[in-house]
Amino acid sequence: MRVNLTVNGRPQEADDVWEGESLLYVLRERLGLPGSKNACEQGECGSCTVRLDGVPVCACLVAAGQAEGREVVTVEGLAEYARQRSHATDGTDATDAPGTSLGEPGTSLDEARRWEARPAAEAPDALSPVQQAFIDAGAVQCGFCTPGLLVAADEMLERTPDPTDADIREALSGNLCRCTGYEKIMDAVRLAAARQSEGV
Repeated sequence: MRVNLTVNGRPQEADDVWEGESLLYVLRERLGLPGSKNACEQGECGSCTVRLDGVPVCACLVAAGQAEGREVVTVEGLAEYARQRSHATDGTDATDAPGTSLGEPGTSLDEARRWEARPAAEAPDALSPVQQAFIDAGAVQCGFCTPGLLVAADEMLERTPDPTDADIREALSGNLCRCTGYEKIMDAVRLAAARQSEGV
């Protein structure tokens, strides 16, 4: 079957999708977006967390057909998603933002595939606020769980701009870090929330 969906703000289609194929497989293997990690494949670790119509889900548990006609945001599109959200909030035109190519919304597959971390001074809009906070707080350890944590934290900060530690723990409770270092992750989300409240 063919699955049509919007990924990181751009329409995509995947052909010859098997009925039991997961959204995670489509994202990683058919669309070439490896940011969402394939770990437990049972919805236990949260490494494959993406936003499906705005709601964080484990992409390994979502059948690709369930994503038909829906919007998916992966870690590769998180910066652009945050930029669009910010401009929607302050009423400015997102297509004028630095880093927005040709005024087209969303992140193209080629842009997502070419993405690499660079110092913030070189590309100030290359990362979302929560991604930058994870780097600044030293919360990226081995990095395997990081994409899922980023997507879950970003959604929580959108919903709860001034979270308590309990809010953060609850939001990230579905994401396991096998490096066992949750304190820096907590610091990163606190930092992102503080910067968000100060408009930094």
